[in-house]
Amino acid sequence: MKRLILFLITWLMITVSNAQIGIPQINNYSNLDYKGGTQNWAIDQDQNGMMYFANNEGLLTYNGKYWKLYPLPNKTIVRSVKIDVDGKIYVGAQDEIGYFFPNQNGVLKYHSLRELIPTNERQFADIWDIVILQKDIYFRTTTKILHLKDDAFKVYQSNGTWEFLGSANQQVFAQDTSKGLLTIKNGVWETLSSSPDLKRAIITSILDFNGDTVLITTLKNGLYLLSGSQLIKKPAVDDNALFKNRIYNAIKVNENWNAFATVSAGCLITDKQGKIVQQFSFADGLQKNNIRSIFKDKNQNLWLGLDNGIDFIAFNNAVKYIYPDKSKQTSGYSTRILNNNLYIGTSNGLYYSPLQSGFKDISYSSSNFAEVGNTQGQVWNLNVINKTLLVAHEDGTFVVNNGTANRLFAYPGTWLFEALSPYYPAEEIIAGTYSGLHHLVFQNGKFINKGYISGINEPLRFILHDNNSNTVWASHPYRGVYRFKLSNDKKSIAKTWLYQQKDGLPSALNNYIARIKNRIVVATEKGIYEFDEAKQKFFPSKFLAPILGETLFQYLNEDQEGNIWFVTNKKVGVVDFHRKEGNKDYAIVYFPELNAKVVAGFENIYPYNKENVFIGSDKGIIHINYLKYLENIKPLRVTLTLVKALGNKDSIIFGGYFLNKNRISDHQDTEQKINLSSTNNSLHFEYSSTLYEQQNNIEFSYQLAGFDENWSGWSAKSEKDYTNLPHGTYTFKVKARNNLGNESQPVSYTFTIDPAWYETVWIYLIYVLILFGIIYLLSQRQKRKYEKEQEYLKKEHQLEIEHNEKEIVKLQNEKLESEVNFKNKELATATMHLVQRGKLLTKIKEELLPIVKTDNPETAPEEFKRILGLLNEAERADSDWEQFAVHFDHVHSNFLTKLKERIPSLSANDLKLCAYLKMNLSSKEMAQLMSISIRAVEVSRYRLRKKLNVSSDTNLFDYLIEITS
Repeated sequence: MKRLILFLITWLMITVSNAQIGIPQINNYSNLDYKGGTQNWAIDQDQNGMMYFANNEGLLTYNGKYWKLYPLPNKTIVRSVKIDVDGKIYVGAQDEIGYFFPNQNGVLKYHSLRELIPTNERQFADIWDIVILQKDIYFRTTTKILHLKDDAFKVYQSNGTWEFLGSANQQVFAQDTSKGLLTIKNGVWETLSSSPDLKRAIITSILDFNGDTVLITTLKNGLYLLSGSQLIKKPAVDDNALFKNRIYNAIKVNENWNAFATVSAGCLITDKQGKIVQQFSFADGLQKNNIRSIFKDKNQNLWLGLDNGIDFIAFNNAVKYIYPDKSKQTSGYSTRILNNNLYIGTSNGLYYSPLQSGFKDISYSSSNFAEVGNTQGQVWNLNVINKTLLVAHEDGTFVVNNGTANRLFAYPGTWLFEALSPYYPAEEIIAGTYSGLHHLVFQNGKFINKGYISGINEPLRFILHDNNSNTVWASHPYRGVYRFKLSNDKKSIAKTWLYQQKDGLPSALNNYIARIKNRIVVATEKGIYEFDEAKQKFFPSKFLAPILGETLFQYLNEDQEGNIWFVTNKKVGVVDFHRKEGNKDYAIVYFPELNAKVVAGFENIYPYNKENVFIGSDKGIIHINYLKYLENIKPLRVTLTLVKALGNKDSIIFGGYFLNKNRISDHQDTEQKINLSSTNNSLHFEYSSTLYEQQNNIEFSYQLAGFDENWSGWSAKSEKDYTNLPHGTYTFKVKARNNLGNESQPVSYTFTIDPAWYETVWIYLIYVLILFGIIYLLSQRQKRKYEKEQEYLKKEHQLEIEHNEKEIVKLQNEKLESEVNFKNKELATATMHLVQRGKLLTKIKEELLPIVKTDNPETAPEEFKRILGLLNEAERADSDWEQFAVHFDHVHSNFLTKLKERIPSLSANDLKLCAYLKMNLSSKEMAQLMSISIRAVEVSRYRLRKKLNVSSDTNLFDYLIEITS
């Protein structure tokens, strides 16, 4: 039992005592994260930065954002993985051997090589190692080594057991337990060393060491050096640790350091002398201490394949974490370096660690932290004044000398210290406490408590001395900014000013004072303000306001180089006046790795020098090698990892690998045409960056050329969906950048979405023809309609014309009829006048005739004879007839003229008779007008029929009308 306890104590001393104080970023990935098996047996990386792991459940890949598992056909454990220069990813398992290579869509597919193995050799155990040397590929099982060259296998059997296969110095090495260490030349295995040690020990790795000399690691027997055929045991400073913890694998970290994957102590980093300079174990953040594989990636970071999970160590990162207590339970509040000791004030006491010489980067110093006695409790701040460490503690003020803390005063608790002189040594110091100010003096190399300074009873966490006067500035997060005039004896405050909104500050809340560029400034809710002594008011700083803007800063601190370190909303950054950004004479650098890790309300940054910047954190202290941080700007690469069509059933269009002439490339083949159907017009894109140590710093911007007019804003989101894209040719482009402004070249993927059947050229041609047909039919229809309308309008017009003509005719007829009626009335009147005249003349004649007709006519008076003669002449006169004939022809359309022309033989009396017939006069009326008897009228009518050749059956009136119409 005592031996066991002694062993455990020794082991703890080994695993803890030599650990460097700074631990880099460690990312843990469990099998729940990558959805694969627990154990990971081998690791490799391709030319594009993609990581590959030989996992219990298949080949596991990781691109910084997404994991993917590729099982083998027989579902066996993948024990080994190795990538050839042509991009083929060779894997080995039990009874299975082959490689993964992308198809035309960039999706990894497995190609088995088992059929190339001689039939009688196709059954074999697990393939533990793969070595690729030029065109030769070697696969190791415990019973045989399979050599692939020119698509043919050659099998090498062993009399014992093949325990190891590896390469170094452009040679292939193998361990045969029956023969020792061998190398292959011209297809023949030659023995390099048959030392009994190599027959007894199990080789786990062979590394380049120095020239032709190689370093051999064994599982249980430590280290050996092989030079030519000479094998010697290599002593190591920490040989015992390498013996006890079993070396499962090893790699070269750099020219001076090697990394060992152990079974029980995690990862050990040693120098060439075998001294452990760094250890990563469960206590430092690993998931397990049992490591199966180890790999150094292109950016000099370490990947560990564990017995359960995968760990990533940002070994080359400039950001490290210092934990004064191994349980990582304490928060770090303040840091100071004094007398080659690193002091860290935490939430549970003050810790210190001696610093080793020879390390510019203090985080590489290997030593333990010890607690300074008498300091348990909250340490708020540390100050080095007059080469003495002052501790601001919740229990008062302590002075540290020779590793011991002595209390200077107990009450009240202390926040910080400020010297009242810029010169060394400062004789007077004030302390900001829980209830105001305290006075200290430095005499004879010692600090002496001078007691409380009366006049203010407020907790003052931020105080600064105005070098040009006996004035102290202080800020209170909820009151405003104080200005105190101290009395000459420093026992009281002579005068107090409290500056708030009325004095130019944006608010009485959230004001923090700092000394920047030898100015006392105030960080407010709206940027940096300075006090104008002449106007006794605060105004935005002319120097800092344009640089820092109107952001709320909780902390400002100027380093020795003149750079301004700050904390704003739990983000840490620095204004670097030695770097330029754009057209500015400075650059603002943020540290996204530190977001939300500072202690809110108690921010503290200690910029010791460019290589050692210490930042208080909620767990321990964060160390930044700022010089390395700036130098560590690696080429930033972005990879397009997946293109998937979205629909009822998602389908992968691009699997993340570009092929160019059947070789993996970093860009799409310009001759490759990607045509997608119209049903695949909703796409999902995934992308990532393989800068694994800066995943929290990386943002992406994308553009779909042909759809997006501009690049998107920068975002940490690593996927993008486009839905219902119209047909056409598109190019999806994505690029990445980190917090230092380092921007990658964009990666592009061009594809074409074919039109739907109803959007093809032929369909459009048919559409055009149909459209023209419709237009033609519509035009014809319109033409016919127009013609019909024209015809209708023409008919209407014609009808209207006819109607108008008829109306005109009617009106004319009515007019004529009216005129005829009027003429007829005149004729009738004239005729009746003539008839009446005739009757009157006849009557007069009849009255005169008895007088004239006496027995003796000679005796009758002569006058009566003349009157009777006149009456006879009047009856025979034709003048009335001529006038009547003219009027009659005018009224009756030249009736008499037409009749005369038609029948020239008609006499004047015949024409009279015809006129009277036309007027439809009776025979009696005709007789009176013609001064003849009725009998004579009848005779005249009869004669007229004869002349006209009209029978007695024909109405003479109608006949006359007909022949003159």
